[in-house]
Amino acid sequence: MPISLEDLEPHLFKCADIIRDAVDPTDYKEFILPLVYYKSISDEFEKQYAENLEEYGEDFARRKDLYEIPVVPEGYLWDDIRAVSDNVDQELNEAFDALTEANPELTGVFRADYIDADALDDDRLGRLVEHLTKYDLDRDSVPPDMLGEAYMDLVRHFAEEEGKSGGQFFTPPHIVNLCVRLVDEFEDGMTFHDPTVGSGGMLIEAARYYREEQDGDPTKLTFTGQEINPDIAAIAKMNLSIHGLDGEIEREDSLSNPKFADRENSELERFDRVLANFPFSADWAKDELQDDPYSRFNWHEKLPRADRGDYAFIQHIAKQLNRPDKDNEGGKAAIVIPHGVLFRKHESRYRKYMLENDMVEAIVGLPKNLFQNNSIPSAVLVLNTDKPEERKNEAQFIHAADEDFYTELSNQNELTEDGLDHIIENFRGWTTEERISRTVSLEEIRENDYNLNIALYVDTTEPEEDIDVKEELAKLRELQAERDEIETKMTEHMEVLDYE
Repeated sequence: MPISLEDLEPHLFKCADIIRDAVDPTDYKEFILPLVYYKSISDEFEKQYAENLEEYGEDFARRKDLYEIPVVPEGYLWDDIRAVSDNVDQELNEAFDALTEANPELTGVFRADYIDADALDDDRLGRLVEHLTKYDLDRDSVPPDMLGEAYMDLVRHFAEEEGKSGGQFFTPPHIVNLCVRLVDEFEDGMTFHDPTVGSGGMLIEAARYYREEQDGDPTKLTFTGQEINPDIAAIAKMNLSIHGLDGEIEREDSLSNPKFADRENSELERFDRVLANFPFSADWAKDELQDDPYSRFNWHEKLPRADRGDYAFIQHIAKQLNRPDKDNEGGKAAIVIPHGVLFRKHESRYRKYMLENDMVEAIVGLPKNLFQNNSIPSAVLVLNTDKPEERKNEAQFIHAADEDFYTELSNQNELTEDGLDHIIENFRGWTTEERISRTVSLEEIRENDYNLNIALYVDTTEPEEDIDVKEELAKLRELQAERDEIETKMTEHMEVLDYE
């Protein structure tokens, strides 16, 4: 039966209640998300199979090239799983193995071992399967964009359940939306990449934005990402698939082992757009990458500190951007960064390189406490390897940390729609607005030793109220008269009491 988004979201959230206390909250996503994905594949395959069976006959109905989705092997449709009441954990493991064997592109997607989770007994797993059976998840019943939105809400729900650790794989939607809008002007054929892709939110939002805001077809864009955590990489793969996107997610550390590269020619693959929220100030393999074959870390003879990899990620991302030539326009990146990247003294050598090479287009300072996993202030760094003529040798600074830009929630802050629109309007208009934004010449930044602290360029202090001198003098005279009256009374009382 069809279902609305308002009903679908709580329906999926209910899955967590069924397995609550049986597994740790940090593991909810590993057992529930694959099942939701499997259910959606099975329902859509069953519908398409019936259509193909009628048109082509039984001998051809299972040909893989007839399907836009993974092919579900015989004996492993959702109803086959539902029919099992004993050793449900074993049946689920076998079903995922069979699906992967029939569809090698799903290798690494299904990582949960239901047998190992002792508390997930037949009763709980049976109730979980039965609960998901309630609604059809084929594309006629639930369009991919609606199922994808519900799936992202489920990912967000699990990130909130995990608290601090959940922030490592999930970037709040309002920040993701800001990053996408700062590098928009998308066109068919463009390539998008996220080197620390997490659950895939940046790529998903780019696709949604192209479809809903620019009337584009996201299937004509290419999406790729890399993620070090294998469980989270699996979620990103499922997420892209559920949204109907043909994307490629690779697992490994982007700095130590970049997968999107031509190793033979020591060249990184380049992209039109890179969107990233890398782990702030994380350790990185500095010693192993002193002689990086891709020449990523050549902005200065000294590499970033081993215990602070922010500029290692920024240099990696800059290397991934298209350069303008006869075949390509330049590339743009929106990168979420900690504020320290803007002004830490020992990193001025890296700021100098990217500024003198005119890569920095804008810096947007954000409010504190926007993320689940840290409360420190952050910013978005916008890089552009092909800045328009009127923006060359300039950078725009936007101070969006005031209360006008965000609202306070129970446990963190959130940028408002008006706040986001204000940022984008100023960025697109290259606007200078008092206390909010200013476009600054490279020469002025040089004079400040390449310090990019927003407060150096935008006066962020609260303006003092104008003083009405005449009114204030009148108040002073009134207070003086009151004081004189009190002193007179006090003198009279002292005389009565014979005090001198």
